[in-house]
Amino acid sequence: MGYRVETEADQDILIALYRSTRESELAQTPWDEAEKQAFVAMQFRAQHTHYRAHYPDALWLIIERGCEAIGRLYLERWSDEHRIIDIALIPAARGHGFGGAILADLIEEAEAVGKPVSIHVEKTNPAMSLYRRLGFAVVEDKGVYDLLRRPVGAANTTA
Repeated sequence: MGYRVETEADQDILIALYRSTRESELAQTPWDEAEKQAFVAMQFRAQHTHYRAHYPDALWLIIERGCEAIGRLYLERWSDEHRIIDIALIPAARGHGFGGAILADLIEEAEAVGKPVSIHVEKTNPAMSLYRRLGFAVVEDKGVYDLLRRPVGAANTTA
């Protein structure tokens, strides 16, 4: 598994990845496929614009396995912490330990420079249990999201 810098050529991959994170929500709508595609494109653009405006110095990375794009990782290294802005994997790559391995590497990197790691996670995100096992704890309730932080030296409770 490796990383490369995101480019404009990745937009279709990124929109499909974004959609995969919203499929259960889309399944509950009465919309036809064209309406779903329009909604996803609009929401992706809004998120993309927000991320770029609020995290101007972030790393915008495509996660690859071999030559296949399997996800995205957006990371900002602030002076006082490392913020995971977004991490997402395509459905076929979920549940195989890739996310945990990426998070473990990010934690190790932050620990080496004495910084905590933080991320906003939707309360219903299935990965919430992974974050807890890795030592993340809720530090702020943001409504639909929780701000999680893993302090330096937090216990990793994975087996």
